[in-house]
Amino acid sequence: MAAAAAAVEREADRLTELDSPIGDADHGSNLLRGFRAVLPALDAEHPAAPGEVLQLAGRTLISTVGGASGPLYGTLLRRTGKALGDAAEVSDTELREALDAGVTAVAQLGGAAPGDKTMLDALVPGVAALSTSYRAAAEAAENGALATVPLQARKGRASYLGERSIGHQDPGATSSALLLRALADVAEPGEGAA
Repeated sequence: MAAAAAAVEREADRLTELDSPIGDADHGSNLLRGFRAVLPALDAEHPAAPGEVLQLAGRTLISTVGGASGPLYGTLLRRTGKALGDAAEVSDTELREALDAGVTAVAQLGGAAPGDKTMLDALVPGVAALSTSYRAAAEAAENGALATVPLQARKGRASYLGERSIGHQDPGATSSALLLRALADVAEPGEGAA
């Protein structure tokens, strides 16, 4: 979570810049507020298991992040954490399966699918590539975010713009790719970090 918070801190302005032409110009600032609240919450409660960490982080994001991002990222983390349960350690396979459950929950909550120009365009290929490696997951998510540029948004705030959403990279897909890159940097340090 510390690596994710650092990534959001570093990229908040860019996320807001991406959100300006197709959203409310607050994606970066909203996520920044949320992740700035996550680390103190974790320090205060000291959850022992990875699943508990993710559930607390998810609850914190829901309560502090405005717009759709709070509920969506909160759901992703809470459902992933719930799937992990209270195990003190989890395998790569268990994490991949738990993240898949989290992504499914996000899709259900938002009513979106890959190709709709949302965070799912990064999360779905990213989580699928976890079976190869964390680095492959980060790269797949980053490619998924870039692939939103020519898409017309079908869900979320950008969908109100219709064809005017074409030509802009989705900020939610971009922030999702940031989080998977943070996971890769922690899980596989020093292996081709970008």
